Amino acid sequence: MNRNVRNIRNFILFLALIILTFYILLKDEDITQILDILKSVKIQYVIIGMACMAIYVLCEAINIGRSLKMLHEKSNIIKNIKYALIGFFFSSITPAASGGQPMQIYYMSKEKIPVASSTLALLVNLTSMQIITISVALISLCFCNQYLNNFLIIFFCIGILLNASALALLFVAIFSKKLSNGLISISVKFLKFFRIKNIEGKKEKLEKAVQDYQENAIILKNHKKLMIKVILTTFIQFMFYYSTTYWTYRALGFAEHSIIEIIMMQSVLFATVSGIPSPGAVGVTEGAFTEIFRNIYASSMMSTAVLLNRGINFYLLVLVSGIITIINHVKVNIKTKKVEMASTEN
Repeated sequence: MNRNVRNIRNFILFLALIILTFYILLKDEDITQILDILKSVKIQYVIIGMACMAIYVLCEAINIGRSLKMLHEKSNIIKNIKYALIGFFFSSITPAASGGQPMQIYYMSKEKIPVASSTLALLVNLTSMQIITISVALISLCFCNQYLNNFLIIFFCIGILLNASALALLFVAIFSKKLSNGLISISVKFLKFFRIKNIEGKKEKLEKAVQDYQENAIILKNHKKLMIKVILTTFIQFMFYYSTTYWTYRALGFAEHSIIEIIMMQSVLFATVSGIPSPGAVGVTEGAFTEIFRNIYASSMMSTAVLLNRGINFYLLVLVSGIITIINHVKVNIKTKKVEMASTEN
């Protein structure tokens, strides 16, 4: 399927999930009351929440830049912010966030960054995200497990298991040639079982990709401090991201619970929904938020809290990243056409 067609299909599914979520969330609510509450929010805390999301994107851009620099690839902070936003947008509109990294790699390749380098840089970034997601959530659960019912605990365990599995595969892809080749053999057997065409060609591509990863991974192994810096930056990144829920809480006029407590609850929420394959975890995040924060907000305030929180830490950034992605896509197409015209004239 054509990449553009697939992205349009995913975006339509994403919008359908948003509409369904808002319908379920608001069908029994007094819209006038919600609008009145939103009008009374303390705008300074909303601005702080937005600033936290800006720092979230900046931290990811810094990590991408560090890895690319280590691999001797040319980039700058503006381009790295663009790559971070593109990744966020496509991760948001594709099931299980599967489209983020491939589209980042695609647009990086358009700016002369080799696929092997961009892939390894993004794998390093993704690895650090998985480490922070798992570790912070498990620590937080020890202090706020009372906010989860049995149903959410099951989803939390599934989320942690899936993140841990992904982390293990990332370590294999980056560091172990033997295990990587073993995974390729298993993948080839699956392809043969389903009678996929051109299996040998696909096997050669996978083996070439692994070889490129391993060559670049040697550089990474000699820069252990880089991984430490990336993990620390990712920790800061996620603390700012999780803290947006606290600023939502303050914007609605509450101050009883501390920022640490709200951050821990949000980290558990994030890990709980991260295993759900729906685009942007739309629907499930709102539902899990309602359950986990049921003792923080009165029932009359819950829908407003969900709307404001997701508006700050998700929907607004989807809008901004979508605009940046469209602008970048248009620029890439114009540049590609100019190159094709020049080559035709010559």
